[in-house]
Amino acid sequence: MDPDFWEDPEQSQKVLQEIKHLKDQVEAYESLVQQYEDLQALIEIVLEEQEVDMLSDVREGFKSFIQQYEDFRIGTLLSGEYDRNNAILTLHAGAGGTEACDWASMLLRMYMRWAEQRGYSIETLDYLPGEEAGVKSVTIQINGENAFGYLKAEKGVHRLVRISPFDASGRRHTSFVSCDVLPEIDDDVELDIPPDEIRIDTYRSSGAGGQHVNTTDSAVRITHIPTNIVVQCQNERSQHKNKDRAFKMLRAKLFEVKQQQQIEKLEDIRGEVKEIGWGNQIRSYVFHPYNLVKDHRTDYETGNINAVMDGKLDEFINAYLRWKHQN
Repeated sequence: MDPDFWEDPEQSQKVLQEIKHLKDQVEAYESLVQQYEDLQALIEIVLEEQEVDMLSDVREGFKSFIQQYEDFRIGTLLSGEYDRNNAILTLHAGAGGTEACDWASMLLRMYMRWAEQRGYSIETLDYLPGEEAGVKSVTIQINGENAFGYLKAEKGVHRLVRISPFDASGRRHTSFVSCDVLPEIDDDVELDIPPDEIRIDTYRSSGAGGQHVNTTDSAVRITHIPTNIVVQCQNERSQHKNKDRAFKMLRAKLFEVKQQQQIEKLEDIRGEVKEIGWGNQIRSYVFHPYNLVKDHRTDYETGNINAVMDGKLDEFINAYLRWKHQN
């Protein structure tokens, strides 16, 4: 009702997003309560009237209620400061040449399918194809509420065991791909980056984009000299837009470094030595000699590897959020 509310479009948009978030939470809770009451009423009818034919309806209703209840409960575990933010996800193929690059492309498809199933939008910020097949490295931004809160479960090294389609001898290969996930950081977060600490290079894009890509140096690479962090963006046709996106990625990485330094400082004060876990193998995907996907942090596993590669990741993510909450 403030007459000056709409004069600041950026701030008003944030308020509207917050209102929507709160409304969605209330509506989800009210829907859960209504479903619970309807199920109770149905059970009473079955018991009183001995309507055996309605037992299947009770079972289906109970199954649906438990699923919605679990989804709602898991949502309450997303309490991190940036859990509601968009996510910047980067995949890097490890040693293994073409086999590792192919594994990276398989993981890229998996995450894109997961995002699509949730109704999130996807932007490709940087893409470096493999020499023969697959992708050597790729950075995408997944836009949607709680994208980072969910995808932070995927940070780490993903291991593949299979018979390689690139090996004429049909031998079993093990490949590794690292996955890095960062929240998109708002510009109003205080993070000073002195101009003399960065180096900006431009180059020609190597990804999709038609003739324009091959004729202009629109891609941007930014190096943060003190930390040697390198980010690059070639998604936009405009060099200026790529520069803005690259700066957003750099801010996210530097913010993560700042947070990690604070954690290490606290651990030093407490006299504890804990493994940070970056780069550690978090999950194995076995295609041969049996089918199994297992998360080594939570011990959650499934034999339906095709469903997982098709984006069915929610059970792994939910298991991680429960495990993280308990630890």
